[in-house]
Amino acid sequence: MVRRTQPVTMKDVAERAGVSQATVSLVLNRVHGSRVADATRARVMDAVRDLGYRTNAFAKSLRSGESGMIGFISDEVASSPFAGELLKGAQLLAWETGNVILGVDTFGDPGLEAAAVDTMLSYRVRGVVYASMFHRVVEVPEGLAGVPTVVVNAQDSAGRVPSVFPDEELGGYTATRHLVEAGHTRIAMINIQSPDSTLPAGIGRLAGYRRALDEAGIAERPDWVRYGTGIVEDGLALTTELMSASDRPTAIFCGNDRTAWGAYRALERLGLRTPQDCSIVGFDNHQMVAPYLDPGLTTLELPYEQMATTAVEILLSGAPDTAGAHPVECSLISRGSVTEAKVPA
Repeated sequence: MVRRTQPVTMKDVAERAGVSQATVSLVLNRVHGSRVADATRARVMDAVRDLGYRTNAFAKSLRSGESGMIGFISDEVASSPFAGELLKGAQLLAWETGNVILGVDTFGDPGLEAAAVDTMLSYRVRGVVYASMFHRVVEVPEGLAGVPTVVVNAQDSAGRVPSVFPDEELGGYTATRHLVEAGHTRIAMINIQSPDSTLPAGIGRLAGYRRALDEAGIAERPDWVRYGTGIVEDGLALTTELMSASDRPTAIFCGNDRTAWGAYRALERLGLRTPQDCSIVGFDNHQMVAPYLDPGLTTLELPYEQMATTAVEILLSGAPDTAGAHPVECSLISRGSVTEAKVPA
């Protein structure tokens, strides 16, 4: 067998598939509106695979003015296992659409962020996903003013570019509604920030909790709404306070999974059981915590992958400059930490 030494060309693919080079180009470049039959498209792709054809990305970028790259600038998403699904979601859709991700973590360093923006511009990226490890309001760098940009897991303070973020209020509503549907009317909440904090997560989750109670006709107990900082120790201390009182809740919605972990520990120290003595719902579906608590924690999953996919879809839609809010639903992950409320004797 003679090994081929010359690179496979588009002409070779066209001859193998029995079509014109123009048809091969339409298929490989995924030209919208082209009337290439599915059977013809399949023949072209079979020929591509059989011959091992690879597009010349450098030549393509010279012709089109685009590199086939999508920038991904974040504070520390790529290096964080907690939010790494954001990068995964962007990467998968980019790959499926013939693009690659050029990613940089800035770790909050303004100089590194400015250098990252310059790098994106020099590579002529198709657009930039500007991501945050946690849901907050951000200022998009001025250097990205001329580049299609979508903010993800955050909200653009100026409202100039699209923002994709978790629907925190719907998540808080879903968590609390799940407890209501299990028959609970004595439901406390431990939030993950102080009452005067402006972070969207705690504000939205608390609003969802209140909406679910109001809809169910359950009066909110101000003394059953506690404020922590989202750490295990706060969940431990605040749950101990709630459950040591003579008049105590039968369920607690915790603003994140680490707080819920602390709630589990508090119940155990008090000689109580989850969920028999108190049902617990968390938020985040933290993969290092939620599945491994005993029993497994019922929680709301932050839609990292879906948010990133949505952001890339907006960039590639042809109309990425249309600003707007794009909240993404958080799914309920049901495990063993919720049970039916006990009916008073």
